[in-house]
Amino acid sequence: MLLYLSERGTFLAQQYKIIVNPTAGKGYAMGKINNICLTLDEKNADYQIFVTDKPGHAIELAGKYGKDPETVVIAAGGDGTCNEVINGLMSVKGLKIPPIFGTIPIGRGNDFAYGAGIPDTPKEAVTQILKERTVKLDIGKVSGGDYPEGRWFGNGIGVGFDAVVGFEAAKLKHIHGSMSYTLGALKTLILYPEAPEIEFSVNGVVSHIKPALISVMNGKRMGGSFYMAPEGNLCDGRLNWCHTKQEARLKLLAAMNAYTKGTQADRDDTKTGHASTISIKALKGSLAVHADGETICEKGKELEVTIKSGALRLIGSTLL
Repeated sequence: MLLYLSERGTFLAQQYKIIVNPTAGKGYAMGKINNICLTLDEKNADYQIFVTDKPGHAIELAGKYGKDPETVVIAAGGDGTCNEVINGLMSVKGLKIPPIFGTIPIGRGNDFAYGAGIPDTPKEAVTQILKERTVKLDIGKVSGGDYPEGRWFGNGIGVGFDAVVGFEAAKLKHIHGSMSYTLGALKTLILYPEAPEIEFSVNGVVSHIKPALISVMNGKRMGGSFYMAPEGNLCDGRLNWCHTKQEARLKLLAAMNAYTKGTQADRDDTKTGHASTISIKALKGSLAVHADGETICEKGKELEVTIKSGALRLIGSTLL
């Protein structure tokens, strides 16, 4: 649904298509639209704002408008909105240069925006976008589960404990921000599902593990406060991975605390590294998986994760 259309001429080079998820931030996203419009109008920007009305709508809109190389397609929402817009832009074929992607973080965790160096207020994010500087952005792809053909992701995927925490956090309708993930983690720790036995292959090197969680990251953070890849870089052409062995609850709780500080690599129950291709196969049990908070599967058996370097052009980053 088209909600707003700018009435002024533009002093800027590009046109901005802003896709708003009205359910982002537990429904608070719609209250941010006026601030977004005021900032755009101050700069005489040429823009349109669309509000999604169903799951997958942002994918459709991004796929439609991403075909114009001079159009900037912006996700106004959280990580799920970014994920849909990224998948829409990645569906565009035949362009000589990658589509331009931006985000205004008004969601719950806003982890992609954090890793991408996007300012955390709408006004600052829009102001940075209007500077019109871009950087090459890597995009990950996970194949398996409910998406045998693959689903793209901007921030990262979680397997096991990490994914279940996200599922539990989504059920907390009246809890906002990182607190919902913290409470989800505590609930999951109480339930403590049995870890699957996994064949874990990194760039063809195979190991057998029984992890409480596996994360494969393009960005830095998940759940608003868990630094799964503190050294993550969205533009370096590689994935960052980590996994933590399932042991006693208290030891896993200590590991979770380390993830909030980004110090998990110092623990003897946690392994970390870099890769371009990762395969994960459940030899016993199954895989609960999310990508950017979107469910990939609840009982999957096998995944392959890859990275496409420079797949999109990111606008609005302060890391430039």
